[in-house]
Amino acid sequence: MNLSKSSSTVLSLRCAILCWVHEWSSGWNRFWYTPADPTILAAIRVATGCLLVWSNAVWLMDVEGFFASRGWLPAIDTWLMNDQPWQWSWYFAAHTLEMQYSLAIFSLVASVCLLLGLATPIASVISLLGLISTVNRAPLCVFGLDDVLGMISLSLAIGPCGAVWSLDRILLDRWFPNRRSLTPLGARASVRANVAVRLLQVHLCVLYGFAGTGKLLGGSWWEGTAIWGSVANSQYRTLDLTWLASHPLIVNAITLTALFWEVSYAALIWPRLTRPLVLIMAIFVHIGIGLAMGMLEFGLAMLAANIAFLLPLAASAQNPADPI
Repeated sequence: MNLSKSSSTVLSLRCAILCWVHEWSSGWNRFWYTPADPTILAAIRVATGCLLVWSNAVWLMDVEGFFASRGWLPAIDTWLMNDQPWQWSWYFAAHTLEMQYSLAIFSLVASVCLLLGLATPIASVISLLGLISTVNRAPLCVFGLDDVLGMISLSLAIGPCGAVWSLDRILLDRWFPNRRSLTPLGARASVRANVAVRLLQVHLCVLYGFAGTGKLLGGSWWEGTAIWGSVANSQYRTLDLTWLASHPLIVNAITLTALFWEVSYAALIWPRLTRPLVLIMAIFVHIGIGLAMGMLEFGLAMLAANIAFLLPLAASAQNPADPI
């Protein structure tokens, strides 16, 4: 009798584990491999393309200073400073100023093509390689904008970001008019589009998670005074907000609200109920940082990345039973 009861318990436990594994594997496959419409990815491409064009144009303004051997950081010093034998940049192979200008212009043209959606699969890869080359060659001139652009560019290179809102699409419909009726909005859905957007979503959660938990190590964030450090720095700010010195409670509220939003982003961005609030808060945070601290390009890049979470909003509207 006891043996039979023990066998029944083991069997029930085995069935419970198998059901749990099946449920999680099904959820994993549904999360990553459900075909998605590429429109959101195309919107991210347009926004990121604008920022890449701007960034490449800035690099092009002083190619000799950024990339030449007589510039601010010679190539050999870059290798010694980073100590990364796997570090790669096509500027390391460019030993003349003409070659360096050619590569910088090549990156700029690729970013313009990415923005317009022309030869998008090729342009997205070249834009990513150009960004990696620039970051690895001139690490002293790199800041948050370049890191975020790299994160987004990886997803654009993976997914069909030129499937809509692109010259590629216009030319395809013009050259093959019979295909137009065969490719309605739903038929363009692809697994690659979903993988690209999901990858960007996960990257955002990791980024905000590390940024938020890192701030928890600072006493000024716990005290609610961290924002004042930026406001009071006359060399850092672009707007004079020193009047906040007379309103410490406002400083405390802004600091603690921003901290809570960043720490909780990875948890609250997924449920349908809280996602709109998190995205609205992202607009205020990043536009505020951009206008008050002179990091407008970084703020716009972060908002471009947050467009990725508009895809689950659309999916949830079609399937109210799915919380994500």
